[in-house]
Amino acid sequence: MTIFGANATESEEQSGATEPNGAAEPTGGNGPRGAAEPSGAGGATDASDLDAEDLVLGYPTAPEPVIDGESIAAEPGAVTALVGPNGSGKSTLLKGLADQIEPDDGSVLLDGRDVRSLDTKALAKQLGLLSQESTSPDSITVEDLVYHGRYPHRGFFERTTAEDARAVERAIDLAGCGHLRDREVGSLSGGQKQLAWIAMVLAQDTDVLLLDEPTTFLDLHHQMEVMEIIETLRDESDVTVVVVLHDIEQAARLADRVVALVDGEIRASGPPEAVVTEELLSDVFRVDAEVVDTDRGPRVTPIRARHEE
Repeated sequence: MTIFGANATESEEQSGATEPNGAAEPTGGNGPRGAAEPSGAGGATDASDLDAEDLVLGYPTAPEPVIDGESIAAEPGAVTALVGPNGSGKSTLLKGLADQIEPDDGSVLLDGRDVRSLDTKALAKQLGLLSQESTSPDSITVEDLVYHGRYPHRGFFERTTAEDARAVERAIDLAGCGHLRDREVGSLSGGQKQLAWIAMVLAQDTDVLLLDEPTTFLDLHHQMEVMEIIETLRDESDVTVVVVLHDIEQAARLADRVVALVDGEIRASGPPEAVVTEELLSDVFRVDAEVVDTDRGPRVTPIRARHEE
């Protein structure tokens, strides 16, 4: 899972823990042992703006763009959920926002600056991405994995600092995986691994966090833990969050804004109660459903799948 917002390019061989963009932390000095005094204050402050304008995204093997001229604004300090059926372009849009895919046209602006004008470390200090894929040695401990999230904040040969140690402790505490810190990643269940990877991206300590289907394949307990982490980030840390979710009711309960995509097109965008409607479920998800507004957001009861006549 990607810890850096975009393109950190240090050698994969140096630590063995890699992400889809090739990001890796250099070996040496990880963990609180030998931590030096902090060189500066860390942590997110004001909420950041993340906007995409007329974005065109595709893949070399695809004849047509997946996203063709769409614009989206992530509300600062709030949670924006991307929803839609399989193949609707949710993950592609998220990768475009994270500068994982070079747009054919349009731009992504982070606090008014084009993300492509930022070098990899500068972007990684501001924007973190947790994607669906992950690779790391099974023998690495959870604590060492979380320390990989601090890589953007120090130089190639710099040792970890006291601020790094504090950020890692905050991340482990927020992710609720302190009891796993000495466990090897290879010994963890799927849900436990997800919490460890979330702790790593939290240790990155960015103003913007992008999450690609963080609850998929998790049991109900671990789903709720992940949802609570996102809620805490929004309510206590003023982090701007964009999250891809398959569960429409989960999105309605968690998000401040919901963006519904189908065939790469943004079909609806707004507060959950305005977007999650019976009409939209029929149009976008091709299901008949009953939607009831509650204090915890729209409650969705699927009734039947719709079929082409």
